[in-house]
Amino acid sequence: MSLLVLKVGGGAAESATRAVRKLVFQEHKVVLVHGAGPQITAEMERRGLPVTFVGGRRVTSAAALEVVCASLAAVNAELCAAIGPRAVAVPDGVLEATLAPGLGLVGDPLPSAPPFVVEALELGLIPVVAPLARGPLNVNGDEAAAALALGLGADRIVFVTDVPGVLVAGDVAAAIGADEAERLVGAGAFEGGIVPKLLAAARAARGGVSAEIGATAITAGAVTA
Repeated sequence: MSLLVLKVGGGAAESATRAVRKLVFQEHKVVLVHGAGPQITAEMERRGLPVTFVGGRRVTSAAALEVVCASLAAVNAELCAAIGPRAVAVPDGVLEATLAPGLGLVGDPLPSAPPFVVEALELGLIPVVAPLARGPLNVNGDEAAAALALGLGADRIVFVTDVPGVLVAGDVAAAIGADEAERLVGAGAFEGGIVPKLLAAARAARGGVSAEIGATAITAGAVTA
């Protein structure tokens, strides 16, 4: 039975539920990592808090972190309810991270295998993880998913997106090598949320985890197709 980490956005409860049920039916062990980007931004704007991103990662003040924690908790509860009784909410702060410079209360996640997640998988449950590290520190969901995939020794990591895959020169690439993904990001070919997603997928691929963003495979090599 293979282990798969699935990363979904904060507004993807319905698609996440379908994906998880399909994977469980196919006898995969599944860890679900989610974000809450739209909800966090909307609430920060409602409170008059500045919304700033650097390299696709949210600058997080103490006031913003309060919003982040509440929004992630709401999305986590929604996903657990949608998936059903096998879903289990993972306690906040089980992820390990170092403080990311210049972003406020934001962490760079470290590969880890949290005991709560390992035990839940052994019991046949589906851990649902909000990307909050010990501190608490806000962690980009894509980076958190990659760190968990590496720490748990997952077979695959799949990033569910609202686009068919990674667009290169206007077309969906069938595969992008990790080296090329990092080169393109460094050259400014991508901006916004795809940046941490690509870098996280490249990191996972280099660590031996099969990585996919939509229909695009991210490989450990340098070939792009």
